[in-house]
Amino acid sequence: VTLSGFDRRTESAQEIAARIRPQLQSLAGVRAIVVTPPGLGIRGGGSPVQVVLGGSDYVELARWRDIIIEKAQENPGLSNLDSDFYSRKPQLDVSIDRNRAADLGVSLTVVGRTLESMMGSRIVTTFLDRGEEYNVILQARDTDRATPSDLNNIYVRSSTTGALLPLSSLVSVNESAGPQELKRFDRLRSITISASLNPGYSLGEALNYMENLVRTELPPHAQINYDGESREFKRSGGALYATFMLALVIVFLVLSAQFESFRHPFIIMLTVPLALTGALLGLWFTSGSINVFSQIGAIMLIGLAAKNGILIVEFANQLRDRGEAFHEAIIRSSTIRLRPVVMTSLCMVFGAVPLLLASGAGAEARSAIGAVVVYGVTFSLLLTLYVVPVAYGFVARNTRSPEYIAHLIDKLRLTDAHSAPAPRQSHENP
Repeated sequence: VTLSGFDRRTESAQEIAARIRPQLQSLAGVRAIVVTPPGLGIRGGGSPVQVVLGGSDYVELARWRDIIIEKAQENPGLSNLDSDFYSRKPQLDVSIDRNRAADLGVSLTVVGRTLESMMGSRIVTTFLDRGEEYNVILQARDTDRATPSDLNNIYVRSSTTGALLPLSSLVSVNESAGPQELKRFDRLRSITISASLNPGYSLGEALNYMENLVRTELPPHAQINYDGESREFKRSGGALYATFMLALVIVFLVLSAQFESFRHPFIIMLTVPLALTGALLGLWFTSGSINVFSQIGAIMLIGLAAKNGILIVEFANQLRDRGEAFHEAIIRSSTIRLRPVVMTSLCMVFGAVPLLLASGAGAEARSAIGAVVVYGVTFSLLLTLYVVPVAYGFVARNTRSPEYIAHLIDKLRLTDAHSAPAPRQSHENP
């Protein structure tokens, strides 16, 4: 069902699905599944939870599937539990009576070839026609292989007596049902269990719940993997955490090169935990979650929060270069840099407010980034002015300013210039 535009409805796709789902489930004899297709071009059929069970036998996998689905139905956060493996395709199992066939002088090869030729098809030879080679396919007519009773019209010849024997006297046919297709995932026989999320239940919580079920209910050799949106969640989540740590390391190394010290960058990086604390509070206030977009906003906070610490620490070093005492330099830098820190932080906050108040298509992604930036920068602003000066007073107490060596060299040059003897002048006449 294609929904109308956001400007013509008041409900989101998830809210509409949640309203329709119980109405369809109340219909007797109807099995209905309401799903919302994932965004960003992620495959998976619309169900965010895609857990893949892997093993060596489909019968065992089907038994594992039944166990997991039965247990997962007790979770109120999951709905529309389903799998991609069902024995719904009708099939005929033909069993050969080996002893009877041997007594009558009919080999298994003859029985197999006869079934293949009459019920299926078999290439027996080829012929040439005007330079083109064609296969000669042996096959019974469609009307002669439509029902299992057609086996009564097929005969095989005995190798001992030469008589024709009805094939139905040598084989037995059992009707059964099998899967339409046998799937593999990562080269393992697999069955995928899918589920939808109810409002207020996150994908991370659902995957942790399913992993716990597999560990507690299935044997140790059961393999678990993910597909669709769940696979993207696992892959992107680990990648973003690695990106976050890499960003921290890069910022720290760049600041270390700029300040020619490891202590001053450490003081500046103390603003990052403050900003992340504010970001988590913002997600809690706005009923958001830790997802791909909020993690992207957290990476942005590394640079946005470190900016305040750079302004204070850099100016304190400049004051120390001018000869001011250590404590006076800290107090003056915090006082003088108050206005630039507040102005730049408020500019970033007001610039991210439209993201926080976003509505319409894609509002979930923009609001997550906006909440992280607005609350993270605000919280960092309120505490940076107190934490950074205190940390500077403890950590940088026994350090020297980055320009100390340069100023010392300049003073030595001036001292040598003043202490050097003046050149002697000669008053002799030429």
